[in-house]
Order: sequence, then structure tokens, then C-alpha cells
Amino acid sequence: MEPSSKVWITRFAEKQLRKLPKHIVAAFYTWVKSVELDGIRKTRKIAGYHDEPLKGERKGQRSVRLSRSYRVIYEETESGNIVLVGVLEVNKHEY
Repeated sequence: MEPSSKVWITRFAEKQLRKLPKHIVAAFYTWVKSVELDGIRKTRKIAGYHDEPLKGERKGQRSVRLSRSYRVIYEETESGNIVLVGVLEVNKHEY
């Protein structure tokens, strides 16, 4: 059984969460609960989150989809805990 993980939310991410639509915040806390109860490895296997590693400047970070428009960016520590870096709104018109 995988050890549970603790999700740490940065102050920057807390500020972002206050400005987001309620359904996105609810989806975020559902993901957090899943990570803390089941662990990050098991949560990554849930297809709906599309958990994937990032490239370029964000190498070492991972992304989770909360909806078509919002992504959670996080890092996993060596101890297995999760540090939430931020929540991004993805707009297909911004290239």
C-alpha cells in the first residue's frame, strides 16, 4: 500500500484559488482529497485528471486537469508530499 501524501498549498496558489469559479475549486479539493487518501501514484492513474509531466521551464513539475480550461501545477517532494505551485487557466487563443 502506498503511503498517503500531504498536499501543501503555496500562498500564491491560495490567492489564485480564491478567484476561481466554485466548481473549479471543488474539483481541486476533490483531487487533493484523493491524493491525501490514496496517494499520488494511485491518483495519477485516474484517467480524468490527465496527470502528466511538464517540459521546458517547468521540467520537474506535473500538471493535472481540473476542467478543459484549468490546470493544477504541482511538484512532488522526495518525501512523497505534494507542493501545489499554482492553478492556471488555459486559453487556446493565447499562443
